[in-house]
Amino acid sequence: MKRLLTLLTLLAVTAGLALLGGCAGGPSLGAYKVTAYKPHNPDNVRVKVSTSTQHIYVMEGDRCLMAVQGCVGKADSPTPAGSFHIIDKNKTKRRQSEPDAGYPMAYWCEFLPAYGLHEGFVHPYPRTHGCIRLHKEAAARLFALVKVGTPINIAHSQPEDATVGRSVRKLDQSRDPDPPHSYMLSSAWFKDPAGPLLIEQ
Repeated sequence: MKRLLTLLTLLAVTAGLALLGGCAGGPSLGAYKVTAYKPHNPDNVRVKVSTSTQHIYVMEGDRCLMAVQGCVGKADSPTPAGSFHIIDKNKTKRRQSEPDAGYPMAYWCEFLPAYGLHEGFVHPYPRTHGCIRLHKEAAARLFALVKVGTPINIAHSQPEDATVGRSVRKLDQSRDPDPPHSYMLSSAWFKDPAGPLLIEQ
């Protein structure tokens, strides 16, 4: 009975942590969920990326709409720094070149030719070839928050690192197995996460 109560308590804590998102969070335990808030004025949305923390902040003025951990470029293929704009969006983008042609890069938000934010495994250290990868829960919501023309600033650090960045939920998918190849190559891969992508606040 005591073991059962301990297990139920652990499950309750894990479920509670799984509901955290938006601009607060905690350790990545159990199902990973992200909360993103609907902007009052989509024209005022901007994306800020801190390559030192691998945090992505979606802001509307001083209002944080979403803050998540992503995965940026490694030292020999860094994510470009500077101020850009989203120049293309493609929810169902796939890798064109070998190796791994056909590999899904869902929720593609391009900010420079061949560089974009997209769904992919998030590691606790820089690992990409320059793109910015996000968990599907975050990538789908970022895709809903931005449009072609949305500004994006990428820098070693951002002011938000010292504020909302302190509560960004940590995520480590480095040991997650690849899904079945047939599923990755199917159209089902691009199905949105359950529930509304953006919520009112």
